[in-house]
Order: sequence, then structure tokens, then C-alpha cells
Amino acid sequence: MDLASVIGLVLTLALLFGAMAMGVGIGPYIDVPSILIVFGGTIGTLMIGFKMDHVKSFGKMFMVAIKPTTTDPKELIAKLVEYSTKARKEGVLALEGDVANEENEFLKKGLGMAIDGNEPDIIRDLLEIDMEQTDTRHKVNASFFGQISGFAGAMGMIGTLIGLVAMLLNMADPAAIGPSMAVALLTTMYGAMLGNIIGGPVENILGLRNTDEMVIKTLIIEGIMSIQAGDNPRTLEAKLLAFLPPKERQSQFD
Repeated sequence: MDLASVIGLVLTLALLFGAMAMGVGIGPYIDVPSILIVFGGTIGTLMIGFKMDHVKSFGKMFMVAIKPTTTDPKELIAKLVEYSTKARKEGVLALEGDVANEENEFLKKGLGMAIDGNEPDIIRDLLEIDMEQTDTRHKVNASFFGQISGFAGAMGMIGTLIGLVAMLLNMADPAAIGPSMAVALLTTMYGAMLGNIIGGPVENILGLRNTDEMVIKTLIIEGIMSIQAGDNPRTLEAKLLAFLPPKERQSQFD
């Protein structure tokens, strides 16, 4: 669980609803027509602009944002150094048992191809294709939430115009002006809240998650290439430590 994301979401909602409650209460901020316009309209436009699989995966993508599957790069480097040491002493085929128990599917796939005797260029090409396709999928998923931000804001503006038209048509009836004005103002508020609390922030964090994963996959590719080439474990470690911030580059050989 990413505490920063969860705390940020809870804190934002708590402050907003708390401010509403301290004013006139939550009740006046609830308006069914405004909710239908913004949330219904946003869902509808997302269905127009994306495949149904993306719409169905909303919950799964949102959970990736707040509860990602992470890989510790330092632990991964230590594991690759261990594999390199074993392969250098006993040969790449000695890693067959380790590969069978490997939990990282990308690493398992690459080492498996090395054990099977594939050429280094072929292994690198296949792993890079896998990485590029993953990157593309993740960017589309992030853009889904980016579009939520835009569509929600647009639906809020449309709702505002609907409310203003209704208000202008009923200027002679003072009792009708209030509800129409509520629709006009609350749709803008709902659109802004949906876009700036869910859409924009989730798009950003998914982009960061994708960047982290691409770094891990690149690290794995370089590690596998070094293992197959029979590089000295110290050399492999020095190469992989370059992926870490300078203050975290602690060699296990020191």
C-alpha cells in the first residue's frame, strides 16, 4: 500500500467535506441532476473514447495507483549477483532450479531463454519487445485517468450551461431560480473534484509507477546479458548499481 497516495486522498476528501460541513452542512452540496450530468456524462464519454476492457478495468487500474506491486532494486541486484556468481562457477545451466522458483516473471522468462541457449541478441530483442508493449499498455491506462480529468471538467461546464439556461427560462418564477442555479454551480464543483482528485493525480502516479517498472525491466535485461556473457559478478554489480541513486550504491563486495 502506498501510504502517500492513500493519505493524500483521505486528507483531501476530509478537508473538503469538513469545510462543507462547517459551513451549511453536506446536504446542500448534494444534487442528483448534477451528479447524473457529471458522473454519468464522464462514464459515457469514456466508453466512447476507450475500449470496454479499459472501462471495466477502472477498479484494477485505480488499485495499481494506491497498492502497486513493487520490486526492490537493491534486492534484485543482489539476486542477479548471486545468479552471476553461480553461473560463472557452474555454468548457466546450473540456474535451472533457481529459474523454476523465480517469482519475477520477466526475470524468469529472460533467464529461461539464456538457459535454453538462445543468442544474446535474440534474448535482448524479445525482452525489449515485451518491455515496450508493457510500457504502451501502461501509458494507455494512465491516459484513461487523464481523460477523466478532461471529460469531468467538460461535463461540469455543460451542466453549468444547462443550469443557466433553465434559470434564464424561469426568471419569472423565483422558486425555480434556486434549483437551476444549484445545478449550474454544483456540476462545475463535481467536475472539478472528480478531475482533480481522481483523474489528474491517478494519471500522474500511474506514470511514475510505469517509469519505475521500466527501470526494473531494463536492469533485469542488463543483468541477464551480463550473466550470459560470463561477466565477473563485481562487474555486473557495478553496472547494475548505476541504476540506483548515488547514495544507495552500496556494493556487497565491500
